[in-house]
Amino acid sequence: MTGSGAVPDVFDPRLYGQGIPHDRYRHLRDHHPVAWQEEPEVLGWPAGPGFWAVTRHEDAVRVLKDSRTYSSYLGATQIRDPDPADLPFIRRMMLNQDPPHHRRLRVLVSRAFTPKRVDRFETVVRERARSLLTRAVAEARAGDGTCDLVTQVTDDYALLNLTDLLGVPDTDRGLLLHWTRRVIGYQDPDEAGTPLMGPDGKPVDPRSPASLRDMFDYAHALAAHKRRHPGDDVMTALATDPELTAPELEMFFFLLVVAGNDTVRSAAPGGLHLLARHPDAYGRLRNGDVELATAIDELLRRHPPVLTFRRTATQDTELAGTRIRAGDKVVVFHASANHDERVFSDPFTLDLTRSPNPHISFGDGPHVCLGAHFARLQLRTLYEETCRALPPGPLRLAAPPRRLVSNFINGLKSLSVRVVSDA
Repeated sequence: MTGSGAVPDVFDPRLYGQGIPHDRYRHLRDHHPVAWQEEPEVLGWPAGPGFWAVTRHEDAVRVLKDSRTYSSYLGATQIRDPDPADLPFIRRMMLNQDPPHHRRLRVLVSRAFTPKRVDRFETVVRERARSLLTRAVAEARAGDGTCDLVTQVTDDYALLNLTDLLGVPDTDRGLLLHWTRRVIGYQDPDEAGTPLMGPDGKPVDPRSPASLRDMFDYAHALAAHKRRHPGDDVMTALATDPELTAPELEMFFFLLVVAGNDTVRSAAPGGLHLLARHPDAYGRLRNGDVELATAIDELLRRHPPVLTFRRTATQDTELAGTRIRAGDKVVVFHASANHDERVFSDPFTLDLTRSPNPHISFGDGPHVCLGAHFARLQLRTLYEETCRALPPGPLRLAAPPRRLVSNFINGLKSLSVRVVSDA
């Protein structure tokens, strides 16, 4: 990459296994804010037609807010094009719809996902964070003095909180993590396992009906159980809603299981990694010198759980001086927008008092994250309990974190920290 004319690749999922390519993002923001990206075959997944990468904050917000020009429905919301035969199925999900149809589904699920219902879980969430952290510290003291905050704390924390909210029985909780890894981590062999192969010898898209049949069968069985044995949980509310069709129930379960789990599963360790790299900020958080809600927004800005969301242009248009044709894929890069110097002063400084903080880590426009309230509750509680449970002093990394191979989710597969002094 030399000079302003070269356009760096920000598509390859393997890049993100090494770290967020902030140098490439900066080059695009400065010289090619709407940049054409090739979409070659990678990791066994077929090549695509290419797309426009949107890296500046102002343009990203414009795309996310303007659903009339940039559609979630036409080609869904992932960079890779789904199989044309699967597209009608994928469009049933609220995430892949545009107003006004999207609005109807959002209202339906919001009746189940109320802040009042979410807030009732705070005591349980806090006890879970405390228990997981206490156990991790005890195991570290009995072992080599280190613990992996991902595998010992945050993975279980996000999963168990979600299953409590949904009303999934204890015995079935492992299924949700399995489905999340299969759908979200499909680009990473460590997460996806052995992919289902199609007759053409290529991997089957994990969002296809064939790949999701076991999840949907479970959703219907759980819904039937909730109708017989109702509880104060989201699945009971969905299962007993007369306006919700069976196919809509399936897709809501899919969306809640995957998005509801992986948002916190990605954001929580990302925030802890930032605090380990910035001991002064961690010390201020521990001492109560910063407002936690403001600090959470800054941690989310620096480590958004989602890296990209795709739209499809409904008509010929122009964005940042670039002509876009109807049918072109337009992809918003959240981590780039969150570090745009045009909006955020000193964007690579972790300022836990930063306000205002117009990050787009939970999206913007009609698709702004419906579970943001639940995610913030979990993050706030986890960081509070981390400051109480871990020994005094900085949060020290014992090894570099292992990152998820994905151009979609900003995930950590491990975050090893030293919690016992070497002395």
